Amino acid sequence: MTLLRQVISAPVAHAVVLSRSCLAVSVTPRRKLSVSSSSRAPRVDANVLLGMSEQELQKLAVDLGQSFRNDLQEAGWTVGRLPIFRTVTAADGTVKLLIKLEDNRLIETVGIPVEDEKGPMRLTACVSSQVGCPLRCSFCATGKGGFSRNLSSHEIVGQVLAIEEIFKHRVTNVVFMGMGEPMLNLKSVLEAHRCLNKDVQIGQRMITISTVGVPNTIKKLASYKLQSTLAISLHAPNQKLRESIVPSAKSYPLEAIMKDCRDYFQETSRRVSFEYALLAGVNDQVEHAVELAELLHEWGRGHHVNLIPFNPIEGSDYQRPYKKAVLAFAAALESHKITTSIRQTRGLDASAACGQLRNEFQKSPLRIDSSTSSSESDIAVAS
Repeated sequence: MTLLRQVISAPVAHAVVLSRSCLAVSVTPRRKLSVSSSSRAPRVDANVLLGMSEQELQKLAVDLGQSFRNDLQEAGWTVGRLPIFRTVTAADGTVKLLIKLEDNRLIETVGIPVEDEKGPMRLTACVSSQVGCPLRCSFCATGKGGFSRNLSSHEIVGQVLAIEEIFKHRVTNVVFMGMGEPMLNLKSVLEAHRCLNKDVQIGQRMITISTVGVPNTIKKLASYKLQSTLAISLHAPNQKLRESIVPSAKSYPLEAIMKDCRDYFQETSRRVSFEYALLAGVNDQVEHAVELAELLHEWGRGHHVNLIPFNPIEGSDYQRPYKKAVLAFAAALESHKITTSIRQTRGLDASAACGQLRNEFQKSPLRIDSSTSSSESDIAVAS
């Protein structure tokens, strides 16, 4: 599957799915493309671009006339999706992609397949919203790689299409938990959300937007009344500890975040999920769990906590907690009537931590002369 997009006049506005292998991306350019039709060709709206395989594009060019591609290029359209620079496959089936952008920067996206004995396979795409991240959470590999820019909506949607092409299977779930802080790029994230929901036909309830917390953005998101899940990366039960893990917490106190989450629930009737990365000896003690439960009960009901055992990264002083400590933390939360889940660790042998693979290859733009020979490489990770 490829993504055909306009790169000089307007952003992607919305897409219309023709089939799972053919995506029609509709935009509103400043100038329209005049395409001559043939007797065999269906009517094509000048504002619609088609994303499909190279073979399908060639067939379409024949149907519409041999000058089709030339007309597109002369009008400023670019054909083809962003190339995959690296593919790393873990023993558990998780696939992490490095996708190369037009400015030769790299972003990560991850495909996580889950086989379900009671139904069809679920395929989750974990997508990035920025090139790097400016918030620099102390345990996060992405922050260590620096920040470059926000992603556009088509660069976000393209990640999902790339995962579908790799797996030859439709993506069922999308989580904005890759590189970057989605709330610092909310405009593009909402545009991509609309496209993924309306046009790629992924249900809103199958989409999760994660944030470490950016002042005023949770209120703004609530105003859209999405049925998607809001996940707050909390990582600590009190302000002092949170500031040591998440430096940006200094500008957005825990009390303010919890108030905004309570207001979000009242506005949308959607339960807020709390992400909690367990760091051995830092925030993984039973007393931390009890304090967290008290905090959540203070600010409302119906909260859910997703525990995430730390994925080790190079150069970090943090350690992954023992399974016993993780289970004890979960049990303490549940004993205080907090719904709790433990995220299954996937892709540890594929540089699973967010930003980890990207940092192995790039902290500055790739040189153009080296990108061609390096692209499309595939690394199989042995079990």
